[in-house]
Amino acid sequence: MCNKFFIFWFCIMAMLAGCSAGSSEKSLDTSAGGEKMAVEEDISNESEENKNESTAISEGNSTEEELKTNKGNDGRMVIFSAELSIRVKDFQISLKSLEQKAALYNGYIVESNIYKEGEEHTSGTMKIRIPADNFQSFLHDTEGIATETLERIVSGQDVSEEFVDLESRIRSKRVAEERLIDFMKKAQKSEDLLKISANLSAIQEEIEQIEGRMRYLKNQTSFSTVNIRLFENKVIVPSLDSKDLNTWERTKKQLATSTNWMIAILSGAVVMVIGNLPFIFVFIIIAGAAILWTKKRKGSEKRE
Repeated sequence: MCNKFFIFWFCIMAMLAGCSAGSSEKSLDTSAGGEKMAVEEDISNESEENKNESTAISEGNSTEEELKTNKGNDGRMVIFSAELSIRVKDFQISLKSLEQKAALYNGYIVESNIYKEGEEHTSGTMKIRIPADNFQSFLHDTEGIATETLERIVSGQDVSEEFVDLESRIRSKRVAEERLIDFMKKAQKSEDLLKISANLSAIQEEIEQIEGRMRYLKNQTSFSTVNIRLFENKVIVPSLDSKDLNTWERTKKQLATSTNWMIAILSGAVVMVIGNLPFIFVFIIIAGAAILWTKKRKGSEKRE
């Protein structure tokens, strides 16, 4: 009887041990499966993150490539300008030289003016746009044609922050534009369509303004502005006139002038005498009578 009881107890313990082992294996399988799922989720999340990062990098690269022509080596966008005042030996030659240099450096002339004050003073102004890469080279070449540099001012305006701000603004405006277009497609009421259309027009107008400003900044950073003032002072030496050295011609002219004056005087005297003969005769008679009366009076006084 005792042996049967021990055998029965042993079987129960063996069954309990087998059940616990099965449950432990099952729990191990479950935990292993959970860990596998977690690992798979982590892997999928990492792949998605890598995908997003690669997308962001590709977008950043495309943006950098788009602005590569407008940014310097350090990634900054700077608008350069210069003011030059130079004195030149020959104004016309210097003007043509500047025109040739502008074409050589792939630039263009925006404005050109020439001013003259008599024959000794000539001045002018030129406004030239030069690619930013050739800015410094053009300045040095321009100073090379001058006899004296009177003024040289170089300035730069960093617009990188403004351009980045415009990029973020236009991205948000594009998203708002797409949403309004989707709302417009789904709208059923006329009032909703009118409101959405008004908002869409306002958004699109803002986008155009931002794009215009971005194009302006790109142009200003791609080309630098150079304002040039040129001065030329000439010393005019008076030349001898060959007419002043023609002695014989001058002598004949003076002789003719003197002769004309003499003839004019004689002619005036003849005209005066002949024209005044009646007065002259009367004057002679009166003068003669006066003289005779005076002589007779003196003779009578002597007799007495």
